[in-house]
Amino acid sequence: MTRRWTSPASSSSGSTPPRRASDRVGYRLAELAAQVGGRVEGDPERIIEAIRPLESAGPRDLSFLKDPRYRGQAAASGAGALLVGLSLVDAVPGRDLLVADDPSWALARLLAVLHPEERRPPGVHPTAILEPGAEVDRQAHVGPYAVIGAGSRVAAGAAVLAFVAIGRDCVVGEGAVLHPHAVLYDRTEVGARSVVHSGAVLGADGFGYATHQGAHHKVPQVGRVVLEEDVEVGAGSTIDRAMLGETRIGVGTKIDNLVQVGHNVVTGRHCILCGQAGIAGSARLGNYVVLAGQSGVAGHIELGDGAQVAAKSAALASVEPRTQVAGIPAVEMRRWRRQVALLSRLEEIVRRLRAVEKKVGEER
Repeated sequence: MTRRWTSPASSSSGSTPPRRASDRVGYRLAELAAQVGGRVEGDPERIIEAIRPLESAGPRDLSFLKDPRYRGQAAASGAGALLVGLSLVDAVPGRDLLVADDPSWALARLLAVLHPEERRPPGVHPTAILEPGAEVDRQAHVGPYAVIGAGSRVAAGAAVLAFVAIGRDCVVGEGAVLHPHAVLYDRTEVGARSVVHSGAVLGADGFGYATHQGAHHKVPQVGRVVLEEDVEVGAGSTIDRAMLGETRIGVGTKIDNLVQVGHNVVTGRHCILCGQAGIAGSARLGNYVVLAGQSGVAGHIELGDGAQVAAKSAALASVEPRTQVAGIPAVEMRRWRRQVALLSRLEEIVRRLRAVEKKVGEER
């Protein structure tokens, strides 16, 4: 099941050398428009090699204009063409344009086309350690000093980069990428096309203790962590394994850097967890839930589909579907805004109240 290479850059005899990120390939503007279902205003034959910001783009670069406030900067840019949405077609007259219905999605797609990631050669680096029973598909990549535990499986197209540590009986799905120094504890499963960034730890013990006779006794955490397909886990984030059963991250969920997910948490599909958010044990998130930066979710509560928790807020009770909450404790967004408005007037209200009390006292 495994193949080892003789040097990090080598591949099988006669195969195409790995493409480097620096190998630029030019595309006609019309070809790029076809990639995103857009259209060209101007010269469809213009050659584009890269995407760059307005201020540094050159004649073979595509740049983008998403905010009309920057139309002056766009007009002065040296970019060969501009990516715009329908509302900005007339913002910069005389420029070659790639017009897309959804310019943000189009930008993401074109970045992948014009700036592809380097293809990693299949094979196992000679310094990697595979314990007996570990299986690595012949089309997978295992980098220098990676460790793969007994009974673990790495599927075709997956990339386990330098110094990754994979415990026993783990699964790394097709096309998944584990960046340097990512850690998978025993029995962790990473779904197809998922990405785990450097320093992330999946499957560490959940924070569970029983206090007995004045001492804290560890509750064994015998469950596991499962990432479903197309999940991304940011650098330095941690997802604890369940006490029993699974901590499960749903399809397409994106987790920012420095996020903490407690044991037995379950998220639905396509959730967004922003930096420094924290979810306590056994909380359940529906589909498309958003936790903004530094927000917190208490344990054993539920956030319904489409619920959103504002930055630096703490959801201490369950949240209804499609509801935005903010504050500590978090309340419905409109109520929180009223509270903030009243708080800003608190000194004035106190002064007026004291004036009324003084007047009433004098009249007596």
